[in-house]
Amino acid sequence: MKLNEKRSDCPISSSLDIFGDKWSLLIVRDLMLHKTRTYGEFAKSEEKIATNILANRLQVLEDNGIIVKLPFPDNKVKGLYKLSYKGVELIPAVIEIALWGGKYASNEAESSFIKEVKKNKAKFLKNIMDKLNAGDEANND
Repeated sequence: MKLNEKRSDCPISSSLDIFGDKWSLLIVRDLMLHKTRTYGEFAKSEEKIATNILANRLQVLEDNGIIVKLPFPDNKVKGLYKLSYKGVELIPAVIEIALWGGKYASNEAESSFIKEVKKNKAKFLKNIMDKLNAGDEANND
């Protein structure tokens, strides 16, 4: 989706234009939990995203400043994806969605991730956001 294609000026609608599909927040989740990822690692996720959709979602997230693509050390062909400062700011919303899903949408036993969040959500958010933003203070766009 092009940056200027908005359905309305509603903040919820505008946000969904960026990450409202069923794959984008999973990419954010993976980057949140693993800090950086390669295209191949995303392609191997348990949700089995098709490669054409993965390429599109990575591009949309990059175009909207949610993720950045860095050169992979010692391999100029591979890219290394990470959350931008703007993407890290999305993490509290992702955590709330995970908590809601753990309570209402999942039939699985509570994951260790959800248990960790529930112990002290504020501390969990601070730790993960600080870790992901480490070294990126100059990139607060």
